[in-house]
Amino acid sequence: MNLIEDIAGELCRIILPIEEELFFGDSKSNIAICTLSSMNLLRDISKSSIIKEVAIAGRLLSENKGIDSLVRSVISNKKIDTIILCGKDVLGHKSGDSLLCLYKNGIDVNNMIIGSSSPHPVLTVTKKEVSKFQGQVKIINKIGETSISQIKNILETLRKTQ
Repeated sequence: MNLIEDIAGELCRIILPIEEELFFGDSKSNIAICTLSSMNLLRDISKSSIIKEVAIAGRLLSENKGIDSLVRSVISNKKIDTIILCGKDVLGHKSGDSLLCLYKNGIDVNNMIIGSSSPHPVLTVTKKEVSKFQGQVKIINKIGETSISQIKNILETLRKTQ
């Protein structure tokens, strides 16, 4: 990122601090849940029986640093092979859409997510890390889904097929 973007990002962090929110469940689970910008959904999941069925639940707010962190976290936990992508996408950043583009298309020679319509989809992960991520997981695209009962249904379906 350039200096102006770094300064703007730091100002946003100070003015609008966003807590890092990750909730850990069953370390033996192969499933992760990403609620995008739906923080209430994430908290509801953390307090429900769902958290006992997944390895981790978290949010994804940015199309660059957030995706970098998600990719590194997933490839460091080889058990995770499924990501349920749900909740409302982040207006402007479109982090969910960018994650799907990364999964489908990868990154170009400038580390930009191919096909992303996000404003700054440049990653620091390597092509090798992206390839590992693409081969390790499947993403269940439920962007827009904010119903905890629907997420429970998805988990039930996954249990039956595994």
